[in-house]
Amino acid sequence: MGLGSTAKKLQQIADMAEDVYARLNQLREQVNQTRETVDETKARVDDMDRELAEQRALVEALAEKQGIDVEAIAAEVHVADAESASGDAESASGDAESAADDADESTTDA
Repeated sequence: MGLGSTAKKLQQIADMAEDVYARLNQLREQVNQTRETVDETKARVDDMDRELAEQRALVEALAEKQGIDVEAIAAEVHVADAESASGDAESASGDAESAADDADESTTDA
């Protein structure tokens, strides 16, 4: 009777080991596919960076030819972006304060 239950437990362990091995192989394949996807994406991003640099050089050359100060325009855009970002942060905090005030008022009304 002891040998029968031991054999059964060993078979269960062997079955579990096979399942773990199969899952490990699936994960290994998923990791390889993810690596391939990351490598392909990196190559695409690198190509886009090169194209963007070329386009920027062309735009700057055209702007210079037309007498436009590219650096001044870029500085204005950065300032506007910074102001917009700080304005968004202020309005978000203002909304939170307004909601808190509204909550305070509703509790005092009750």
